[in-house]
Amino acid sequence: MDTRTRGFDPARIVERAAALSADPALDPSILFLDCGGAELARRYSETRRRHPLALDRPAEDGIRRERELLGPLRAAADRLIDTTGLTTNGLQAEIRGLFGEGATAPSPTLSILSFGFSRGVPRQADLMFDMRFLRNPHWVPDLKPLTGLDAAVADHVAGDPAYGDALDRIEGLLLALLPRYAAEGKSYVTIAFGCTGGRHRSVHVAERIAQTLHRNGFSPTITHRDLVR
Repeated sequence: MDTRTRGFDPARIVERAAALSADPALDPSILFLDCGGAELARRYSETRRRHPLALDRPAEDGIRRERELLGPLRAAADRLIDTTGLTTNGLQAEIRGLFGEGATAPSPTLSILSFGFSRGVPRQADLMFDMRFLRNPHWVPDLKPLTGLDAAVADHVAGDPAYGDALDRIEGLLLALLPRYAAEGKSYVTIAFGCTGGRHRSVHVAERIAQTLHRNGFSPTITHRDLVR
């Protein structure tokens, strides 16, 4: 609520909060968002909005009047966040830190996608890894009709000398980045793995990465875009 609320009465709000606190089943608190006067004036200037308490006067006048009206609420607040130097994501993180379960950010919804470059790059990918540096089962007659879901193909791909180190590095990178995406408030992350046709190398790697993320507490969904043609 703010000063534009009909019948705005800070003293009454403080009284109601105190009354609610008397109920042992409730744990109310007042969160007050503050900001430096110069930064508030800058925001009004950038958005070209008039201050609701100073429609025909400089924004600074409205800010000053608003501080007077909100004084009782600020004094009674249990929690105060100064937004002067915060981005919107930073404000989200502050609020999650105060009220979120365990004071941690929720994990983003994870999607893992395998695809073939020959059929185009997926536009929804946030992170994309090219698996065409690994040896291609397509050129092995017995493996060509199989897919990355088959053990023989998985063994062939994993037998590439570059496989172990590359996959370890990719897994380490993802495990480092995903918590940062959560901290920045990103709700969805799509990780894509591509190879030439999208049936062998990318499929196997996508499956391995999904298993690694599961073991580390994530719950990704997996889609093999070009597995069936």
